[in-house]
Amino acid sequence: MHISEGVLSPAVIGGGMVLTAVGTGIGLRKTDYSRLTTAAVLSSVFFVGSLVHVPLGPGSVHLILNGLLGIFLGWTVFPALLVALSLQAILFWYGGIAVLGVNVFDMAFPALACHYAFRSLLGRTGALRAIGAFGCGALSVAGAALCTALALGFTDEGFWTAAKILFLAHIPIMALEGCVTALAVAFIAKNRPELLNLNRHPATEAVP
Repeated sequence: MHISEGVLSPAVIGGGMVLTAVGTGIGLRKTDYSRLTTAAVLSSVFFVGSLVHVPLGPGSVHLILNGLLGIFLGWTVFPALLVALSLQAILFWYGGIAVLGVNVFDMAFPALACHYAFRSLLGRTGALRAIGAFGCGALSVAGAALCTALALGFTDEGFWTAAKILFLAHIPIMALEGCVTALAVAFIAKNRPELLNLNRHPATEAVP
């Protein structure tokens, strides 16, 4: 879902830079630096997961996992994704430097929104937690696809058709991401249940 260089208008690129800078600034301020290892591991999971492409019909799909990062990182998802996407742009030419702000915002903002929308369910047990995790995984991808489609659409009216196709193509990935996120949360709940105490999650609170 990376937008490449030379596609977006200067206004959209500038808006993405500003929004990502604000989100990253807030994320760094709210990060508990004793949990940098957790943020680094999740950033690495995103980096590796989105590089593994699985053939599907005439094309291929890959996991995005922004919802999983959103669940555990809160605002810290902005700097975590900024690092991961910067490395992808530098090492593999995925996306690009100029459009980095838009790509980060498209992934991070829906994940952050789902963090707050579903954290009450994620703090529960059983089916409610599974529903919250599935919703966070699926809707974070839906939000990322929508933000990417809007970035294309607002750049040029001729991109609206491509934007619609991009969103529809990610519907199967939304379901897959929901299932993967639910399984990951179930595993973490069994082995590290303290990480699901999201009402007082250190990554969402400012350091005194």
